[in-house]
Amino acid sequence: MTAKSWHIEEGKPYPMGATLTSKGANFTLFSINAEKVELCLFDKDKETRLEMPSRRGSVFYGFVPDVKAGQRYGFRVYGRENAEYGSCFNPNKLLIDPYSKKIDGKPSYRTAEEMAWFRPEDERDNAAVAPKSVVIGRSRFNWAKDCRPEIPWGKTVIYEAHVKGFTKQFPDLKYAGTYKALSDKRVLAYLQELGVTTVELLPIHYHLDEYHLQQMGLSNYWGYNTYSHFAVEPSYADNSERAAAELKQAVKALHQAGLEVILDVVYNHTAEQDDKGPMLCQRGIDNTLWYWHTPYGSYENWSGCGNTLNIVRRDVTRWAADSLRYWAEEFHIDGFRFDLGTVLGREPDFQSYGRFFQVLYQDPVLAGLKLIVEAWDIGEGGYHLGNFPQPFAEWNGRFRDDMRAFWSWESGNLGAFAERLAGSSDIFNHSGRHPSASINFITAHDGFTLRDLVSYNEKHNEANGENNRDGHNENISYNHGVEGETDDEEILLNREYTSKALLASLFLSNGTPMLLAGDEFGNSQQGNNNSYCQDNPITWLDWQNESHVLQSYTQELIRVRNQIKLLTDDCWWEKERVQWLNADSSPMTEYCWHNRGSKAIQIVLDDEWLLLVNAKRSRQLFNLPQGNWEISCVPSEKLNYEEPGKCVVKHMGIWILHKIK
Repeated sequence: MTAKSWHIEEGKPYPMGATLTSKGANFTLFSINAEKVELCLFDKDKETRLEMPSRRGSVFYGFVPDVKAGQRYGFRVYGRENAEYGSCFNPNKLLIDPYSKKIDGKPSYRTAEEMAWFRPEDERDNAAVAPKSVVIGRSRFNWAKDCRPEIPWGKTVIYEAHVKGFTKQFPDLKYAGTYKALSDKRVLAYLQELGVTTVELLPIHYHLDEYHLQQMGLSNYWGYNTYSHFAVEPSYADNSERAAAELKQAVKALHQAGLEVILDVVYNHTAEQDDKGPMLCQRGIDNTLWYWHTPYGSYENWSGCGNTLNIVRRDVTRWAADSLRYWAEEFHIDGFRFDLGTVLGREPDFQSYGRFFQVLYQDPVLAGLKLIVEAWDIGEGGYHLGNFPQPFAEWNGRFRDDMRAFWSWESGNLGAFAERLAGSSDIFNHSGRHPSASINFITAHDGFTLRDLVSYNEKHNEANGENNRDGHNENISYNHGVEGETDDEEILLNREYTSKALLASLFLSNGTPMLLAGDEFGNSQQGNNNSYCQDNPITWLDWQNESHVLQSYTQELIRVRNQIKLLTDDCWWEKERVQWLNADSSPMTEYCWHNRGSKAIQIVLDDEWLLLVNAKRSRQLFNLPQGNWEISCVPSEKLNYEEPGKCVVKHMGIWILHKIK
């Protein structure tokens, strides 16, 4: 088509992006401050520039006859240059469509010279090196009778995993580390046998490696640097040209196995980074519309990644909602976890019922999905745990910290332990919310794995190239006497006990448990608590050294959780259904709750289940409540009964007993 002579007609202002029809394609782009927009069509080395002929409000649009799927394109945007107020218009820089569903190429800026080609002040034409958007046709994927599993919140168990890292070292697996691997029968069987219900994937949107990582020869392994919020990341595909189809097949296979799929998504910043970063899309389309700025024109950095999307602006809100709806409808995604969710409510102060939340609440496609937020950003007043509206659930950092302190540091804070175990009602029991609003977790991709949590007192991030300055300094961890790996059997046994106690707390707590992939079998990242740039065996799950003991215990905990009605009903615990007893089987008193030396408690659920909790690294005698109790799940050996109704546990952990009626 190199000799093709293109022309452009009026077209329509919606839908946004490139929409293919039988007669050609409609193109749209929104910009409040632009004066002119050129659509640029690329046929091999030939570029054809077509000025968008129409504008309504902020939307420039036009229709080009005879465009077919696979056509590469981009935009050049003209406007008044006014650096004082942050505008960055430069038609010499080719920009991708923010609605791009496929992109040809990724920008390279490993050096200052390469970066210059993407800087707004550079006057050279960069079309030869800039990525291009690609027009796609109507999907022909056969979903057959695919349907969402729609797991009730009360029965949901989330498994947080990275597409590549989860399966890259899975034994003898074809297509390891790709979307296809998620469809493998062995992988699906593993997830089913483990007992999880919902797989939460780290970002699979098309992303870029930051400037400083490219300079160091590293990559953004986690993928929280989104370039296109509509396109599938091709590096996780066996065939990059079929990345979207491979992802759809993975979702279909997971659904057939009864498993939901949640995507971790980033709508708080883009890959354009800070004031010294590249101009790739939003910055050149309308910098002052897309991003939050200070009064001096620089970026507000509430994301910690250089820029912050102004999601409250009407066009940007619609763009984000269109993106989410696209993934839900086109890929049958079951829900989303929003990175740095506080940004989504900033106007600029956080508003619990802000524009973005209202749009999702009233959207007939999105409102019924599982929506989860990370309840903070790094801006002033950025922590808003418990302040997000229905239907959002929230990552409960208080649960993580209180449970870690209770077991790893032996805090003895029984009150904090009980509050988190019961669903964190102090945070979430308001406005008609349910315990499932609390996403309980001990570890996540960001921070230590469970094994490292019990093996390291300090972070060890030297491989990241920042002299160990990056990552959290306060991890509430305990190495049990030796930093890192050891052959000391006693230390290894104590680490196992602490790990099991933390896992038991996770799965026996009211709310929605989230397990980090690999924690169930003792996966380590060698003490790296900020492994975002480690695309290597540091982050790939080490299946060869999996702990079957820990894995079996995790399976048993999930099995028992499913039997405890008070946990699966997604209801707040009432006094009639729960008894809090001390080690002597007497009701907890004010003194008991504040006695940090006892570190032991008994909890009776529905007069059917009994939890014996010993949070110290030594033996504990329990006088059991009346009834005939049998062991259901234990962290190690069976209970040692000294006499009827009295038993001794020899170490830290939670023992689960069931009443025989």
